[in-house]
Amino acid sequence: MPQLHELARLIRSKNAGPFELTIDVMFNDRESYDRVVSSKLLSAARMAELYQVDPAVVQLFEAEVALAIKISIPRPMPSGSLRDTDIFGGQFHSPIVRLEIP
Repeated sequence: MPQLHELARLIRSKNAGPFELTIDVMFNDRESYDRVVSSKLLSAARMAELYQVDPAVVQLFEAEVALAIKISIPRPMPSGSLRDTDIFGGQFHSPIVRLEIP
């Protein structure tokens, strides 16, 4: 089974303000996009499990026209706070990069 990073053109995360993170997954072709969407591996429930947040706070947007998926979750702590280890939110995409897609 291919991993998500093999099907996606770009996987990135970044801050969406000091209290939220957004994770973008973009694809070059419709086949890869459809395969990932139909697998349901990027569901709110799965993201909640991976990021240890309540499923009710996970926002998931499937942008079919753009061949992209956007996931928004609360940051574990505010950006720039004393114990924050990723002030820009640029490393939070790592838990999904190697997900195997059926």
